[in-house]
Amino acid sequence: MTRFVLCADDFALTEGVSRAIVELAAAERLSATGAMTNRPHWRSWAREIALHAGTMDIGLHLNLTCAAPLGPMPHLAPGGALPSLGAVIRAALLSASARAEIAAEISRQLDAFEDVMGRAPDFVDGHQHVHAMPGLRGLVLAELLRRYLGAKPYLRDPSDTFGAIRARGLAVAKALTISGLASGFGEAARSAGFMTNDGFAGVSPFDPARDVAADLARFLVAPGLRHLVMCHPGHVDDELIHLDPVVATRPLEHAALLAGALPATWAVARFAGLGPT
Repeated sequence: MTRFVLCADDFALTEGVSRAIVELAAAERLSATGAMTNRPHWRSWAREIALHAGTMDIGLHLNLTCAAPLGPMPHLAPGGALPSLGAVIRAALLSASARAEIAAEISRQLDAFEDVMGRAPDFVDGHQHVHAMPGLRGLVLAELLRRYLGAKPYLRDPSDTFGAIRARGLAVAKALTISGLASGFGEAARSAGFMTNDGFAGVSPFDPARDVAADLARFLVAPGLRHLVMCHPGHVDDELIHLDPVVATRPLEHAALLAGALPATWAVARFAGLGPT
């Protein structure tokens, strides 16, 4: 039996996404989920996911690109809506004012997690991998080092080797782009004293015409020693349709995972239950 972390992204994005993730957590089909604490559903759904804290990691899914921030960001989000990933990266690289606003929002989203859960997140990752992007990763690491002097959350490294990405054969160009943008993040995180996954998959074409169960199995090809696979299950509601481009495949992933689509030789596990890097 080979163990890996299966992490459902976007908890609290919408009611439907949150409900689907809680259903999978109750069935023990997941071993982690990352919460978008800037979303209004976070406080109402946190109690539900906290019931499963004994069997799964619950972390912060840092969000700087979807919906509204928790506090004012007059430079980056003057109209109250967070910008695109490219705009966030550019602003972080070019503007000290934007970097200060981003640092403050990172702190607010961590506060929102701690205020509700009464503890630090088990891990930190990011919506659209924003936590590992150039210009942003240093702000994330600095805030985490400021907060957590002892036990530290683990961090998602969204990069993987060219060979592993090619072997899986799924959304290869997209996966290589993410891996390239995140290059160096894992090394920087580990140098700062944080643990990271070794092996990352889950980059999807989000094509509802594909065999979603077969694609989930392909994410287990060429695994790392601490392999982490992200997934995006959910029930579709009006809010999701208007908020996020990934819609049609979410119920398909939910159904496949609930039905036990993963190979019998693989088991989901919390990060601490995996082998050493």
